Amino acid sequence: MLLAPAFLDELRNRTLLSALIGKSVKLQKAGREYKACCPFHQEKSPSFYVNDEKGFYHCFGCSAHGDAIRFLTEAKGLPFMDAVKELASAAGMQLPAPDRLAAEKAERAAGLHDVTEAAAAWFTTQLDGLNGGEARLYLERRGITAETARAFRIGFAPDGRNRLAPALPHIDKDKLVEAGLLIQPEGEGQPYDRFRGRLMIPIRDQRGRVIAFGGRILGAGEPKYLNSPETPLFDKGRTLFNLDRAAPASRKAERIIVVEGYLDVIALDQAGISEVVAPLGTALTEAQLERLWRLADVPILCFDGDKAGQKAAVRAAIRALPLVQPGRTLRFALLPDGQDPDDLVRSGGIKAFEKLLSAAISLDELIWNHELAESGPLDTPEDRAGLGKRLRDHARLISDDFLQKQYLGEFNRRLYEHFDALREGRRAAPARRKAAVAPIPIELRRIAEHGIDRAMTAPSILYGLAHHPGMIARHAETFGRMIFVDLDQKQAQKTMLESALTVSPLDTERLETILKQEGQAPFLAKAKRSNHIAFSFLRSNADRERAEHDLGAVIEQLAAASEIKLDRAAVARRLGDVTDTATFEELLRLHEEERKLMGEYAARSLGEDSAAH
Repeated sequence: MLLAPAFLDELRNRTLLSALIGKSVKLQKAGREYKACCPFHQEKSPSFYVNDEKGFYHCFGCSAHGDAIRFLTEAKGLPFMDAVKELASAAGMQLPAPDRLAAEKAERAAGLHDVTEAAAAWFTTQLDGLNGGEARLYLERRGITAETARAFRIGFAPDGRNRLAPALPHIDKDKLVEAGLLIQPEGEGQPYDRFRGRLMIPIRDQRGRVIAFGGRILGAGEPKYLNSPETPLFDKGRTLFNLDRAAPASRKAERIIVVEGYLDVIALDQAGISEVVAPLGTALTEAQLERLWRLADVPILCFDGDKAGQKAAVRAAIRALPLVQPGRTLRFALLPDGQDPDDLVRSGGIKAFEKLLSAAISLDELIWNHELAESGPLDTPEDRAGLGKRLRDHARLISDDFLQKQYLGEFNRRLYEHFDALREGRRAAPARRKAAVAPIPIELRRIAEHGIDRAMTAPSILYGLAHHPGMIARHAETFGRMIFVDLDQKQAQKTMLESALTVSPLDTERLETILKQEGQAPFLAKAKRSNHIAFSFLRSNADRERAEHDLGAVIEQLAAASEIKLDRAAVARRLGDVTDTATFEELLRLHEEERKLMGEYAARSLGEDSAAH
């Protein structure tokens, strides 16, 4: 509903800001203002000031600033309209009339709040009464004190199909069905209790009003947890358990923590960590993520250490990718296998949990770890390419262009380092012992050490990329694997990769400017003079699509040749001063592979040369 600026101004004028803030913050008179220790960050000396005349508050420590509406949304975590309604009610103002359908929905919801509140009160009396012995024993076994149970208004639903309605005779059964407390069978059957023989945990909205319930079975049976259905009050995908208590706590702690279950939240709150919420038995939704980001830029997700918990963390990570922005992301605290936060706190106390949080990993690291674990052995080029493709697909879900390039760059860096480590491991493997024969011919040693001359091809590729800069990010992984012996070429390769991942859009003019700023102008001139090979991407009149296709193919071929050179050099080192027959054969095979690749260069070059004439 849209509200006129004049209405909001009048609402602010009728609200005494010091009286509103003074309900939750101890204010001291300071001249014509009030001062206090800031409710938004921890401090020992007051730097938070409230000015009634101007109608705003300001903290000189953390820069928190706002009016009455802002205070309710920031300090209490209320949605904007709920904050306006609360202030309007206190000021005796009527909200502008909404449309008819919205008014009917609001009227229905207002009536249901009384229903859920009455049910919560009855469940609490049952927990404390004769029927609640088993439930109280369960809470005791879980280490939940009576004080904590009262703070969360935990109750008990006795076993039986017709216990709730007779206990609330003043409430129509249709209302109990609408609130999700009774189930109406098809046909003419009588409605019956939804929750039977369960520990009852109220689910509250941001204003602390009961809107639904989560029921935990005490004995054997399924489901272990049963939630209220969707109702006019309860939207499961937009609600977070304990948000009303966690929102103000998160402002002081400057963090928000997400766990899987109700009892994890309750156990952590009892231990002294109050800035904790939980989704309601489903994967985190986009709406829930947005609510978390209102409370903290980097929420910490701490799901159970079992396979289901790990899968939930990965689902949340992937769902968050299209929504992350610079400075707005997630971190993940990884629990030991088979443990949940409740287990950890009970066995190791709050210090153990804080240690776990301090070791939380970033969003990109979680995705990398997951994809690497799912990949299995990376023995073939297809395996390695598959891993790279999956990581790039994840990165491309990010809508912010600059951040997407940062993720692509980070994943590429991890790929290069991991594959380099694999290659080093293979090179370090002990050579098989064979009978010693004659020394290796000097010609073979020279080939093994230096390979086929690439003096012409390398500058051609770099010069081609300078004139087709869009190809750099597209082939970043392969281009980054290429080995350039010349120092100027290495520096140009590094500058090009960094520019492609950080500058958007990157055109030829901007790239050449960056290369010149990095002192690589002599390289550009040298590369231009070296380009005697008739590749299509070196000709100014070439078809752009054909040129970029050929450039990509040559990059892939030279990268493959670079890897062959590394493998061949490793074989040469293993040979030592004697010839191992199998190793010698391997060296010849690698040498032949590179000859074949370089032959493809020649064929492509000759073909382009012919086409040019």
